[in-house]
Amino acid sequence: MQKTEAQQLAQIRKDLKEMLVRDLSLEDIKPEDIKDNEILFGNGLGLDSLDAVEIVVLLQRNYGLEVKDMEKGKEIFYSIDTLARYIQENRKNVS
Repeated sequence: MQKTEAQQLAQIRKDLKEMLVRDLSLEDIKPEDIKDNEILFGNGLGLDSLDAVEIVVLLQRNYGLEVKDMEKGKEIFYSIDTLARYIQENRKNVS
C-alpha cells in the first residue's frame, strides 16, 4: 500500500529527529522532544556550523541529496519541518 504524502512527511520527520539525536550526539535530548517547527540553530535546538556540515553529510548519505547553496541551506535547515519538506520534494524529482 502506498503511503500518503502526509504519512511520508511524518516518517521523514521521525527519521530526521532520530538521525540528529544519534549522529550529532545530542545528549539529554530524545527525538520526540524535538518539535517539527523548532529552530535547529542558535536559540532553538542549539546546533552550530559543525552540525550543519554533519547534516549535509547525512542528507547525502541517507537521501542522496546535496545542498550546495548555503543561502538556500539556511532555509532548508531552519527546522525539522523545512528539512523534511525539502527531502520529500527533492526525492520525488529523483525517482
